[in-house]
Formats: sequence, C-alpha cells, structure tokens
Amino acid sequence: MSALLQNGPELTALLIAPDRELAQKFLETIPQTRGFQILADLKNYPPHQTLEIRARQLKPQVVLLDLGSEPATAVDLVRYIASLTPPVHVVGLHPNNDSQAILQALRAGAVEFLYAPFDLSTQREAISRLRRLVVPENLQRTEAGQAVAFASCKPGSGASTIATQTAFFLHRLTGKKVLLADCDLTGGTIGFYLKLSHAYSVIDALQHVEHLDPALWNSLAVNYGGVDILPAPAIPFAGPVDGARLRMLVEQARHLYDWVILDVPTVFSATSLMATAECERAFLVSTSDLPSLHLTRKALTMLNQLGFPRERFHVLVNRFDRRDEISIGDMEKLFGCSVHASLPNDYFALHRVVTLGQPLGAENELGRAIEGVAQRLCSATGKPPVAGSRDFKPALAQV
Repeated sequence: MSALLQNGPELTALLIAPDRELAQKFLETIPQTRGFQILADLKNYPPHQTLEIRARQLKPQVVLLDLGSEPATAVDLVRYIASLTPPVHVVGLHPNNDSQAILQALRAGAVEFLYAPFDLSTQREAISRLRRLVVPENLQRTEAGQAVAFASCKPGSGASTIATQTAFFLHRLTGKKVLLADCDLTGGTIGFYLKLSHAYSVIDALQHVEHLDPALWNSLAVNYGGVDILPAPAIPFAGPVDGARLRMLVEQARHLYDWVILDVPTVFSATSLMATAECERAFLVSTSDLPSLHLTRKALTMLNQLGFPRERFHVLVNRFDRRDEISIGDMEKLFGCSVHASLPNDYFALHRVVTLGQPLGAENELGRAIEGVAQRLCSATGKPPVAGSRDFKPALAQV
C-alpha cells in the first residue's frame, strides 16, 4: 500500500481558474509532480448545475479551484463541491500564502491549499495526502454494470419503446441481469405498455436509495420477461429530482445488474442530462420529420457545449422509410455525425406488442433492427451474446 501511495497514478482533476496566470503557473508544475491529470480546464466559475453535470460526466477525484479571483464565489463552490456524492476533494489554489483564504477554504470543505509559486515538495506532500483519501476507495471497486440511456429529441419519437425492447434483447442475448428504469416521472409509459400492476416506482427507489440492498430491490422492481423493471410513478411526479440521489441510484444498480437501461424524458430536460451523465452511452432517438431532425441537431450542439464527449452519444432514426425524401446520408450531414442505426416503421409488429403486452421477437423487421442495436452494445462493451441466443422466443408477461 505504501509504495502505491508514493508512486501512485495521477489524480484525475477538474481545474477551475479564472486567474489564467495562476492557472498557467500551476499547470507548468504538473509534468514534474506527475500528480494530476487535468480532465477539463474551466476559465470561469460555473453555475452549480453546470458544475454538477461536468462532475457527473468527468467523475474527477479532485477539483483544483482558484480561490483568489472572486473569494465569495469560490467559497460557495467549495461548499457545493464538498456536498457532492460520491465525494470530490477540493484543493484551493491562491496567488500567495493567505492565511484568511486558507481558513475560509478549509471551513467550507477544502482538503488542501496550494499557493504560487507552487513549491514542488509542498505539492508532493499534498498529493500524497490526497492519494491516501482516494486510493482506498478505488481498491474496493469491483466490475460494475453498463448504464445506457435512451432519450427522444422530440416527444413521441419512440425512445421508450426502443429502450424497453433493447432491454429484453440484451437479456436474451447475454443471459445477464438487466434493469429497465422509467425515469420519465411525469409521462412514463413503460408500465402501461407492458400492462404492469405494481405498487412501487422509480420515486420509491430514489427516496430509499441510502438503504437499497438486493432484498429491497426485489421488492421495488417487478420482473417481466426476465428483466427487472422500475416503472414511472402512477401519479405524475412534478417535483425536482435530487441529482445526488439519482447518481446513487444508478451506482447502486450498477453493482446489482450487468445492464442498467434508463428511459429518460426528452434530452433537453434536467433529469435527462443528469441521468445521461451517469451513463457510458446514450442514444438520441429521432424520426425523419423536419422538426425532429432540427431538434436532434440542436440537442447534439447543446451536449457538445456542455462538454459531453461526442462519442458517448449515438443517433437512432426511428420509423425510417427508405422512400422518404431525406436519406440517412442527408441526416448525417445535418447532424455532423453518423447515424448509429435506422429502425423501420413496422406498425403492425408494434401494435401487436402493445396490445398483447409482450416483448418483440426477431421474426419481424423492427425486432431484428432493435436486436442489432443490442448486439452492437454487447460488442462495444466486451459482453458477447451467449451461444444460441438467437433461438430465444419472446417471453410472455411474468407479473
């Protein structure tokens, strides 16, 4: 353990420094200390919501924060960062050894304080202390499941249907444990489409997230076709979603399930942004009508501006008809990225599924297209389908 702490890996860090001269002085020392890996360099103090999204997206172990440019704003950010779950450690940066700034930062929740000209030996001692805080947590980690979000760019584009059927195909292809959570708290439809009658919902899971264990999960989730489902609440929930609780819920689910599929509201909502920040991959579902294409392009621009890696998001074009005037190639030019997959407008297959309340099979064009999405997910995550999985038959309700 001691050798690991002395020669451990770089600490992943988010740098927030309006004072660019201070930032440059600090960055110049990193090649010598080899203590920090800067994931992002913010040149202004961000609003709380933006900071939370960046923290969820990047998952830094440390935030390096300029305390001198606007002391009151900086101390407020220290308090906010210190309240995040799981914890992110704050290191204050300052142009000089200011005792008052040190005291304020430590009282607000900072764990270290570094000041220009950033003496290398002082930094190494601070890095060693930070590693002692971080390394035990990392050593306890086990392989977690994959979290995947599905969001429509325009309401009614079919994200819920695709998320649901992808979850069923993942279970059939891999034989692994799958959770499907309907995070559209005001208009979720998965429970309705699958004709579920269940007393609990995602809201119950969020309210009891500190106490979730396998037994409680079994009570909260309902198994249908081999997939555990957390439906949306029967009565629409219009209150704010606590980002820390949502993050804890996804993390808890990762340790119990191989796949965590989140059906979220339209991508422009705060809940969607918080949820997708917790996921390795997210699918943006569009249709080929002009308003939907416009909103998809707008969504991609927004996600890029928020700092989400472009490779994390994949565009699915639903209800695509090859006779449409707009081709997939035209869409890709409009989006500035490739279309991951197109799904046919197989009305009769979908109508049968909704009427009977059962998963799609691979005997129709839409089923085969969604199965292809699930297979590509398996390949991308190194979880190949089990042998003979194509022979699985659609499962009937097991409520």
